[in-house]
Amino acid sequence: MSIIELKDLSKIYGFGDATTVALEEVSLSIQENEFVAFMGPSASGKSTLMNIIGLLDRPTYGNYVLNKRIVDRIRSTRRAKIRRDTIGFVFQSFNLLPRLTVLENVALPLAYKGVSLKRRNKIAENMLERVGMADKKYFYSNQLSSGQTQCVSIARALVNSPKIIIADEPTGNLDSVSSRLVMELFTEINRTGSTILLVTHNPEITKYASRVIYMHDGSIVLDEESKVGEVSTHAKKMVRKSTKKTFEDDLKGVSTLMDAIPQKNNNTKKYSPKKKSKKTTRKKKNYVKRKK
Repeated sequence: MSIIELKDLSKIYGFGDATTVALEEVSLSIQENEFVAFMGPSASGKSTLMNIIGLLDRPTYGNYVLNKRIVDRIRSTRRAKIRRDTIGFVFQSFNLLPRLTVLENVALPLAYKGVSLKRRNKIAENMLERVGMADKKYFYSNQLSSGQTQCVSIARALVNSPKIIIADEPTGNLDSVSSRLVMELFTEINRTGSTILLVTHNPEITKYASRVIYMHDGSIVLDEESKVGEVSTHAKKMVRKSTKKTFEDDLKGVSTLMDAIPQKNNNTKKYSPKKKSKKTTRKKKNYVKRKK
C-alpha cells in the first residue's frame, strides 16, 4: 500500500531574475515499509524533497498525498500533529539539547504530547535499550562519541513510534564503524514496519536500501530497485568512475600541481649586464681628468 504519493511536485524560491527552482515536477510513489535511499550531487533537491515529505515545507505546485490524505487540505495545526506523531527525523547535526541528559532528550517528544513524566521516562528507557544506549541514559551529549550521539538521536526519532523515518545524511559525520552501527539500526527499524527515507552521498550506503532514487537539478533522473546487501548498479558505476584514473587525469593533476608551485622565473628578473648610459660614461671621463 502506498504511504506517500507525489504528483508533479515543484518548489520555487524567489521571484523574477532571482528565481531558483529547487524541485521540478517530481512524481513519486513510496510503499509502506520501503527502505529508499536518495542520492545526487549537492543542490539536486534531495533535502528540499525531504522537507516537503516531512511537512516542514510546502510545495509551490503539485499534489502531495500522505497516507491517503491530501496534505494541502490539512490545517496547519493538524499538520504539526501529524509531523509529531507520524514522522521521525534524524539529521546529520544530531540536534540534541546539551543541557538535557540522554534520557531527557529522548523523552522530549513525549513531553510535547502531554505524556506523564513516569511513563515517558519508561518509554524512553525502552527505546535507549533498543539502540544499545541504556547504560548512557544519564550522560550528556558532550560525553558521547559521534556514533553514540547519532544512536541517541535515532532513539528520539523513534520514541513516538512513527510510520516514516526521514534521515538526512545521518552518517555524514561518522567513521566507518559508527556508520555501520547506525545503518544496521535503520535496517532493524525497517524490519519492524517503519518506512525509511535516507539521503546519502555515499554509494556504499545503498546496500542497505531496497530502492535507490537519483536526483539532479531538482528532478528524479533514475529510480531503480536494489538488492539488499549489495551496492546498487548505478552506484557501482559512480564508484568506478570516481576511482578510475586515466593518463589524461594524471596529466591534469601534474598540470594543476605545477600551477600551484610558485614560479621563481615569474617573480625574479633575469640578470643581464646593463649598458652604460652616455651620461655615466661622461661622468667617469671627467673624474679621470680631475684626478690627473
